[in-house]
Amino acid sequence: MIDSKIIKQLREKTGAGIVDCKKAIEQSHNNLEKAIEILRKNGVLKAKQKQNEAISNEGLIEAYIHNQGKIGALIQVNCQTDFVARTKEFKDLVHSLLIQIASMNPKYIKIEDIPDDEIEKEKEIYRKQLEDIGKPEEIIEKIILGKLNKYYEEVCLLEQFYVKDESGKKRIKDLINEAIAKLGEKIEVTRFVRYSL
Repeated sequence: MIDSKIIKQLREKTGAGIVDCKKAIEQSHNNLEKAIEILRKNGVLKAKQKQNEAISNEGLIEAYIHNQGKIGALIQVNCQTDFVARTKEFKDLVHSLLIQIASMNPKYIKIEDIPDDEIEKEKEIYRKQLEDIGKPEEIIEKIILGKLNKYYEEVCLLEQFYVKDESGKKRIKDLINEAIAKLGEKIEVTRFVRYSL
C-alpha cells in the first residue's frame, strides 16, 4: 500500500508531479531514498533542473481550430534549440496543449500569473458562503485552501488535468515535465489565446 505521507515528502523534496511520485513510491516499496533515485533514473529530476536553467528562446507558435471553426487557440511554446522545436515529440506536446486550451478554456498559464486581487476576491466569496452556513473559523480556512486549489485547476493551464489522460491524474505540468525529461531541454508555455464564437 502506498504511504501518502511519503508521496508528500517526495513531492516536497523533488518538485516532481504526483503521478511520477506515486510510481516511484510503488516501485521503491515506500522507500523515500530509493524513490528519489528512481525519479533521477527516469529523468524526472533532470526535467525539474532544466526548468530552472538556461534561456528558452526557440520553439513554436501553433494554431488549432476546433468545432467546425467555432473555437480557435493559438500558443507559443519555447524550448532551448531549434533542433528540439522541430522534433515530433515537441510538436505533439504543442498540439496537446492546444487541444487542452480549446477544451478547458484556462485563463492563465500558472498560479503566479493570477492577480492577487482576483485571488482575494475568490477567498472573500468562499468565506461569505461558509459563514452563511455557519462553519467555524478554523475549518473555514482549510476549506478555503481546498476551494482555491480547485479554482487553480480550473483557471491555470499547468494545474489542469490533461483531457486526454485516461487515469484523470496527469496534470499539464506533468505532461510538460515528461517532454523535458525525454527531450533534455527547458520547455515553457510563453503565452496563449483562445477564441470562441
